[in-house]
Amino acid sequence: MPSPSLPELWLRGVAANPAAPSDVLLRLLVPQARAAWTVLCQERSLPADVVEAALSHPERAVRRAVARNRYVASEQRGRLVDDPDAFVRAALASGPRPRLDVVEPLPDDVLEALLTARDDDRPGQHLSAHEIRQELEFSRQIPASFRQGMIDHPHPDLRAQATGLWLSLTPAQREALLADPDPEVSKAARRRARNLDPVAMEADLPEEDCHGRTLLLGNYAISQAVAERCLAEQRDLLSLAANPYTPADIVARLARDPDPKVRRRVAARADLGPVLLADLAEDPDEAVRTRARVQPHPRTRWQCVAIDRVVGLGSECTAHTFCCVGPVGGMFREQEAGWYEECAVSPEPLLHRVAAPYAWLSGESVRSLAADPDPLVRHLLALNHPLAPSAIVLDAFVAVPRQRPYLLTLSRLPRTGLGHLLDHADPEVRALAATDRGLAEPPVRLLSDPDPLVRRAAAANPLLPVELVSSLLDDPKLAEGAAANPVLPAERLHRLLDLGGVPGAAT
Repeated sequence: MPSPSLPELWLRGVAANPAAPSDVLLRLLVPQARAAWTVLCQERSLPADVVEAALSHPERAVRRAVARNRYVASEQRGRLVDDPDAFVRAALASGPRPRLDVVEPLPDDVLEALLTARDDDRPGQHLSAHEIRQELEFSRQIPASFRQGMIDHPHPDLRAQATGLWLSLTPAQREALLADPDPEVSKAARRRARNLDPVAMEADLPEEDCHGRTLLLGNYAISQAVAERCLAEQRDLLSLAANPYTPADIVARLARDPDPKVRRRVAARADLGPVLLADLAEDPDEAVRTRARVQPHPRTRWQCVAIDRVVGLGSECTAHTFCCVGPVGGMFREQEAGWYEECAVSPEPLLHRVAAPYAWLSGESVRSLAADPDPLVRHLLALNHPLAPSAIVLDAFVAVPRQRPYLLTLSRLPRTGLGHLLDHADPEVRALAATDRGLAEPPVRLLSDPDPLVRRAAAANPLLPVELVSSLLDDPKLAEGAAANPVLPAERLHRLLDLGGVPGAAT
């Protein structure tokens, strides 16, 4: 890929410039400034008039970018729900980028529109309404309250989709959906009801190893005959050990399986009785003993999930980001605040990891976990809690590279007092330090750093004299950062756009 030209670097820098006024930013919404659209429309906060212009822009790329802008309120982004382009609607459904934290829900009317949309016959629609709904399902933009309301919603499409929550519904809710006057809803309910019918499951179970077999054996009702056959063949035992519908006598036999991984799965079940739980707490395998010990009887399913996702999680949060950010079960139900508070002060260190991702912990629990000797506890707290002290947020930024794109969006990440990191071995850390406006002296020496990210950050630091910044605009290695420097007056930004071939002029 060829290196960007100076005009392109200027355009991207001006698009990122926090001091650029609306009249400058609006000039960037023309085809000649296409190279700056992602920076402008997706990666920064925008004045209200620029948001309005982006939402109604004729170019799909602009509307798609603003649909993903985490700094634009969901009510504003939601106005794109009727956009004529499926890719724009999919961007709205997919949610803001980076998609790592608890996302602001979309308004109810927007959710209804996306979830009940039909495919249209407009040309160029390369995404189906179903594909867009799938994006929405995994975006965390649907609050638990809305999902619960789908069960008896006036729109039959939403009631039909509510059958997907079948395992979380009460018997009365299931009966209501089975008896729904709309034939499509009742049909969907009958299909879901098979998940709790051992006979139906036995008929549906594929013989060959595949995703469908694993799904059925790990989650839904299972007959005694199927379970016995799996034991006899020593097949699918991990799925049986985790399945909440595995017959109790089979669970007891799995608890004595020679494979410690199977016993560990059994020890993580929510339905264990006190006797079996006590036996597993004396297991010869340490991991089995720990899993049984940290969660006494009685247990709930969501408590088990909360513990399981931090068991074995590395100190650098290198697992999937879902393991590091966000509450457990938030899609379907309210959180068990009292239990998380108990975990925060438990004598079991593992439970501190469970509590740390819970964003509604009290201030007292936050202070306790912020001083926890386990670095993963502190990192999880920094990633998730709005009251996490800035010091541990900065520590997490240094220690957890995978989460840096998200951490950079947080106001609680320190932006000053970073002088001690100017010589850090990691260029991303040096780049953060180079943005510090409170340094004792301008970061001039970092303008020659071997890493382009560091050079760009240093060139954008407003501590640099305006004369120096102006001179950097002609250096391809520093021009983008210099154009983003807020010391440049609006007149100079307009001039850069003029030189970059962008039409229009200052008002």
